Amino acid sequence: MSMVQLLGKIPTHYCSQQTAEEMALLAYNRALKLSSPGCPVLGVGFTGSLASTQAKVGDHRFHLSTRTSNRLWVSTVTLSKGLRTREQEDTISSHLLLKAVANACKVQATFVSHLTESDVSDEFEKQFTEDQELEQLINGQICFKVYPFSSVTHTSNEERKIILSGSFNPLHEGHLKLLEVAASICGNGYPCFEISAVNADKPPLSVSQIKDRVKQFEKVGKTVIISSQPFFYKKAELFPGSAFVIGTDTAVLINPKYYDGDCGKMLEILIACKNTGCTFLVGGRNVDGVFKVLEDFDIPEVLKDMLVSIPAEQFRMDISSTEIRKRIGM
Repeated sequence: MSMVQLLGKIPTHYCSQQTAEEMALLAYNRALKLSSPGCPVLGVGFTGSLASTQAKVGDHRFHLSTRTSNRLWVSTVTLSKGLRTREQEDTISSHLLLKAVANACKVQATFVSHLTESDVSDEFEKQFTEDQELEQLINGQICFKVYPFSSVTHTSNEERKIILSGSFNPLHEGHLKLLEVAASICGNGYPCFEISAVNADKPPLSVSQIKDRVKQFEKVGKTVIISSQPFFYKKAELFPGSAFVIGTDTAVLINPKYYDGDCGKMLEILIACKNTGCTFLVGGRNVDGVFKVLEDFDIPEVLKDMLVSIPAEQFRMDISSTEIRKRIGM
């Protein structure tokens, strides 16, 4: 049951190479969510069918897999039946697991193999290019990819992310200033931008489009996260405890008409967002030709402590990416 809950399905085989790969990928994605932006992470999968009190019909075997951002490694070891006790098989598999973790982390270590000529070991690895990583993200295999371009050193205890999401087509001074002001209001935290490769009402971005937009952040030395979640309630699940920076043009969506006219449905989704520990810093924006701030909207009482207004005197910039694209004929 624990395996079914982990994988979200009943696997064809509980002890198989595919299951080990899927476990490693799930662990990798979970490690991404728990880590600071740009911190290298590793996912490890292990599943085995070893000696037990009753004789086994099948082989005594185990499958190992490690996954990093650009590498998948898999090993299958079939042990000679009847040669070892359960404790001895545990020891061999544990040592090989530790060796796999060390190799994935590029740690120098010496391991003595206790495999014999009658044991069978098979392994392979696959390296991923940046384009392949982004394809995996678009397809939903990995939850996000971080480009840690920030020139500012952040301490390891700054686990809270301060995230400004958008399409950034193009990135402009208003975006940079808004995140800077939001970070000063929040205090401790890791400021970063976020782009969803998958859109709610448009086709997903292509790999080349993503890379073009990422280049903008490299030029200004700012960290950007590419995710596959277009909705804020899903972003909140992906980055729990974060402070999201939005404009009033986004805050206007706190209206039942955007939730099939169902106020209960709206509150259920937004309260779930709140329960992730996320807050939303709201900057003033032009809405239908009129500059509006958070206080101009009727916010349900239960959601008010989730929203923080950015004072207009601290940030006001009426420029938009849409206007810039029109101006330059994009």
